[in-house]
Amino acid sequence: MSPEYYLILAAALFTIGAVGVLVRRNSIVVFMCVELMLNAGNLTLVTFARTSGTIDGQVMAFFVMAVAAAEVVVGLAIIMAIYRSRRSASVDDANLLKA
Repeated sequence: MSPEYYLILAAALFTIGAVGVLVRRNSIVVFMCVELMLNAGNLTLVTFARTSGTIDGQVMAFFVMAVAAAEVVVGLAIIMAIYRSRRSASVDDANLLKA
């Protein structure tokens, strides 16, 4: 398969994730869309690494996955704190974190 197919798939996944972030109000769904966008970026990195014959893109994709795992832990903790206080997972309830 040519790399163009992978890049088209990555662009489609990134677009779906971006639309989900902009349209949805549930913070869990928004969080999943951000992860979808990160995975689209990883697919692009791995595609370019494969076409160039180096391992650099795969290493960068590995670090992106490590950062995404840390993001999931912190993000879900914030979402759970908001849910416990308001019984809602809406993005609009994030203003509770203001000082």
